[in-house]
Amino acid sequence: MPIKVLSVFGTRPEAIKMAPLVLELANRPEFDSLVCITAQHRQMLDGVLACFGITPDYDLDIMQEGQTLTDITSLVLNRLNDVLREVHPDIVLVHGDTTTAFASALCAFYLQIPVGHVEAGLRTFDRYSPFPEEMNRCLIGRLATCHFAPTVHNAENLKAENIAGDIFVTGNTVIDAMKYTVGDGSFSTPALKNLNFNERRVITLTCHRRENYGEPMENIFRAVRRIADKFNDVSFVYPVHLSPYVRETAKTFLGDTANVILTKPLDAMEMHRLMSKSYFVMTDSGGLQEEAPALGKPVLVLRRETERPEAVEAGTVALAGVDENRIFDLTCKLLTDSVMYNKMAKAVNPYGDGNACRRIADALLFSFGKSSCRPEDFHP
Repeated sequence: MPIKVLSVFGTRPEAIKMAPLVLELANRPEFDSLVCITAQHRQMLDGVLACFGITPDYDLDIMQEGQTLTDITSLVLNRLNDVLREVHPDIVLVHGDTTTAFASALCAFYLQIPVGHVEAGLRTFDRYSPFPEEMNRCLIGRLATCHFAPTVHNAENLKAENIAGDIFVTGNTVIDAMKYTVGDGSFSTPALKNLNFNERRVITLTCHRRENYGEPMENIFRAVRRIADKFNDVSFVYPVHLSPYVRETAKTFLGDTANVILTKPLDAMEMHRLMSKSYFVMTDSGGLQEEAPALGKPVLVLRRETERPEAVEAGTVALAGVDENRIFDLTCKLLTDSVMYNKMAKAVNPYGDGNACRRIADALLFSFGKSSCRPEDFHP
């Protein structure tokens, strides 16, 4: 009998990273692969599913206007419970640190269904930063029985916490996703179609995290505006998150800056293509810290800390923080110091080799006794 796997996810970042794994499992006869989406983020999630040609078997459709973390958690628990009772999966796969992932893992645990945690072991060791992600991933670690850690460092975090279950070092599935997304580099977004990447140094900017709301985000945007005013050959492209607060703040601080392009959120293909053509990336996102190095792009992280220290150690990522002057100074240095730029751009990507999904599938076979061969750990 094939192993019945139910993959559950609900946000755009989860979908990008789970999509190649869903496709890998679907192409293997050893698995009966099913997909359940919570639609924690409806619009942005649907775009990713379309990019990868994935049609969910179950759609919990939980998204509500003004939804709170409590709303998301309770709705996932109630609606996923019915799906799990109907499907009776052998294992539920969740990804990362979203509220969807935590609530889904908890729901499966209540029904004594094994949980596999993709992208396990990331830690900042500050329960409120990022919020609620740090606590979500710690709790999922306690609930899961199979842990798919992207790096050796992540696996060591789990072992230090005496996490029970099988721990595998797989690399990050987002590197696998880029096989499907980068393509020929063409754009459908009008603002990107008309941007001359040969004549201008383009910086991809994202900023949306809850812990940056308020003064930190305002500091980031003030720094961006100063940089845009200083360098005439630089253009920022900022796909603005759908959060009303983020949209309003971005419009207030950056809306009238000539060489800052504010766009709607981009689908996975457009975003990866934008990064591939950019000079470098400035972000408070977690995923982009893994994606950009795979494309040879330096990253300035707009946060006080990162749960992805491997890239800092490798030299492809620098922690810029949320102080206006530090962000301005570090960005100016990266724009003017070719030695620093080349060192960051050519650093070895510590996050994957494009085979994470294969390792995870092989690990599942090993854990369920369908294979006697434990997959080799990923090493950069």
